[in-house]
This record gives sequence, structure tokens and C-alpha cells, in this order.
Amino acid sequence: MARPGYDVAAAEVGVVHLGVGAFHRAHQAVYLDEVMARGAKGWAIAGASLRAPDTFDALAPQDGLYTLAVRSGAGDALRVVGSLRRLLVAPRDPEALLTTMCDPKVRIVTLTVTEKGYCHDPASGTLDAAHPDIRADLASPLRPRSAPGFLVEALARRRAAGTRPFTVLCCDNLPANGETVARVTARLAALRDPDLGRFVAGEVAFPSTMVDRIVPATTDADRALVAGALGVADAWPVMAEPFSQWVIEDRFPAGRPPLEEVGAQMVADVAPYEHMKLRLLNGAHSTLAYLGFLAGHEHIADAMADPPFARLVERLQDEEITPTLTVPPGADIEGYKRALRERFRNPALRHRTWQIAMDGSQKLPQRLIATARDRLAADASIDFLALAIAGWMRYVAGRDEQGGAIDVRDPLAAKLRARADEAGLAADRLAPALLAVREVFGADLPADPRFSGAVTAALDDLLRGGAAGAVGRLVTR
Repeated sequence: MARPGYDVAAAEVGVVHLGVGAFHRAHQAVYLDEVMARGAKGWAIAGASLRAPDTFDALAPQDGLYTLAVRSGAGDALRVVGSLRRLLVAPRDPEALLTTMCDPKVRIVTLTVTEKGYCHDPASGTLDAAHPDIRADLASPLRPRSAPGFLVEALARRRAAGTRPFTVLCCDNLPANGETVARVTARLAALRDPDLGRFVAGEVAFPSTMVDRIVPATTDADRALVAGALGVADAWPVMAEPFSQWVIEDRFPAGRPPLEEVGAQMVADVAPYEHMKLRLLNGAHSTLAYLGFLAGHEHIADAMADPPFARLVERLQDEEITPTLTVPPGADIEGYKRALRERFRNPALRHRTWQIAMDGSQKLPQRLIATARDRLAADASIDFLALAIAGWMRYVAGRDEQGGAIDVRDPLAAKLRARADEAGLAADRLAPALLAVREVFGADLPADPRFSGAVTAALDDLLRGGAAGAVGRLVTR
């Protein structure tokens, strides 16, 4: 059992994190834990939940300490992480969070609020000014609700106080995530005050990042395992695979921790790494999630143990994704793909297909649809991408292949279900009904018969012969 290698009680907060979930605690918090164990001071985290108080309620009685269990076929390696030194719940006390973000010692604000947390249009990457949280933030800027709202209000206060702005470090799976969050934040600031908008656009750093680690949802069985090993209960441990990657553009005007000393890659341009990960890992993950769920596979490892599904991932990555990538100098793309497939097969990670399937309307534009656009621009086939997208359509229609209800978790769930209910389970009606959702597909793809035709044909095959049959037929062509 590894323990923090520094005086936890004396650690000073230098980072505020918005969206304290399992991924943050298994990824960024671990890097900062290791940085402080090497002697770097002042990089502890104040973590804020923007919605529910679950994390606070679980970890506050434990002084923010929790267990990370790294799981592999060889067994479990446990460590206690101490970098999360302060816990906040924004809806309970937004002023406490804003005060913390305005502390001059805070030099970085990191975020993992998921794609939907940025209140943007995923298809265009622009702020959704009609979003209820954005409208509320414009009406009451001193009591923000959204992540962009907190960023703008804290930056406005720091500017008024003459305090240097913090660096905003998005750690979510968004395309060009630094640029996207900069655009969203500057637009919200400009809607409040044009001068503030210019300040945010011109003076605040938004480096892009790429993060990678598979972190399944914690189960009661996981809690029992950790309690047995520790001899004491941990209300919310986190599980993770051994692999972890963090690629960061090195733009931190207010200073940063020496993350390169603990395995992070500091680079000039994240884009090639981001595209590799979003398309090869996340795109394949979503493909396995929708089609695997429909075929009755509860976990990703179960789907990868099914030979046609493993072959689907291999052909999707090799034939349709890899040709769209610009590989970073020195990167071993074939080795990377082999490693991804082995990670998917890890039997110790009980990563549920249903969990990965959440928020698909926010994820598909960057994970699958952008790749399809690039393939069409090259006049190349999209058979595997089309089946993955059709799997999402079949999934969000809300009924599994046995007629049971699917618990679809998505910001657009009601809209998608209403369209699906009206169209019925007929591909020539359901596909156009869902392709017309511009937040997901934009205006170009529904009008392109190469795209709409391929997706409709794949959906027809799914509806007629089931997911397992459709996958089997496609990979043996």
C-alpha cells in the first residue's frame, strides 16, 4: 500500500479543479500527488463539484483522502492519494468556490466536466447562448451555475483586483479542447461585457491537453475489495487500468508544476496526439459500447472476447481511422493500436458498455463523425463508422433487442426518443429523423447521400438481424 510521500496537512492549494469525478481522481490528482511527493510545493487541489454533492459527502469525512486501485490481470496495486486538499460543492456555496478561484496562489484551473458541461454546440464548438445555465449565468453572474460561468466570474474578479489570471486547463475529450473552451469562455465573457471578452480572449491561456486512462465506475464490490485490503472503509475509492497518459501544451504564464518529471508529456502541439486518442481509443470505445450493449455484452472486455467484435475494432482502426491521422514524429501507431486492444481486453476492468454509451450526442461529433467527414472528403468508404453511428441510433431509440427499456443518459435523450418514437423502428424513417438533429450531425452530413445512405443501410441491417449479426456480416466482407 503506497501512501502520500509528503506532509498532506501542510500542502498548499495551487490548483482548482471543476468536476471532481472518478476520472480526475484517477488521473490529474495522481500526477499532482506524485509531483508533491518529489518536493514541488503549492500544487495541492481544491476540488469542486458543480452539480451533486456525492463526492464531497463521501470524501470530506476522510479529509479528502481516497484509494486508487490499479487493476490488471496480475492483480491490484493500491495507493492512497492525498493531493485533494479541499472539497467544495458549487450549488451549496458558489461564493466559496469563487473566492478560492480568486486566491492569488491558485495558478491553474483544471476541468473534467464532460462534454455537456461546457454548454456548447458540439457540432460547431460554439457557446449555446440559449442553454438554461448560460441564460442563468448572464442573469445572475455573481452566482454562476455553469463551468464557463465560474471561469468568467472568477477571471473578472481577478482582473478587477489586479491579480494575474489563472491558466485554464481543460482535461475533457473535446476537439482542440483548449481552443474550444477559450472560445466558449470568451464568448460568455463578451456577452457580459465586451471589454471582459477581449481580456479573456487576449490575456488568459487555454492550453490544449490529451488525457487517457480507463476508469470504470466504482461498484460496491470494489469498495469491499478496498476495505478488505485496507482494514478500513473508503467511501469512494477509484479503479483504473495501469496505463495513464497526459499530453499538455506547454503554455502556463502563471507557472506550473514540473509534470514532465512524473510522466506527463509537455509538447508544443497536442493536436496529433488528441486525434489519435479521440479516434482510435474513444471512437472504438463508443463503437463497442453501442453495438456491444445491443448484443448483450455488459462490459467492454466481454465484447472484446467476442471474436467478431474484436475484429470490428481492428478493421475500424486500421481501415477507416488510421488513414485520417497525422501521426506525431516518433510515434508507433501500430504499437499504439495493439496496446489499445489489449487494454480493452483487460478482464480486471469491469468497464460497462452502458457507462461509455452515456452522453453520446455530445461525444459522437468528435469520436466518430469527424472521422467520417475526413473519410468522405477523401472519397473513401465509411462502412465501419456507419455501423457504429447506426448502433448509436438503435440505442437511443430506447428499446433493446429483446424489447426492454434502455436507460438512455444523454442531454438530448428526450428529443432523440421523441423523434425515434415518431419514426418507429424502420431504418428509412428512423435514420433521417435522427440525422436531422443538427447538434450532432450538422447540416452537411444529412445532405450527403454517401453518408446518409451508408448509415441508413447499416441501421437497416441492425434492425433486421441484430447487432451481433450485423457485426459478423460486416467483418467477414
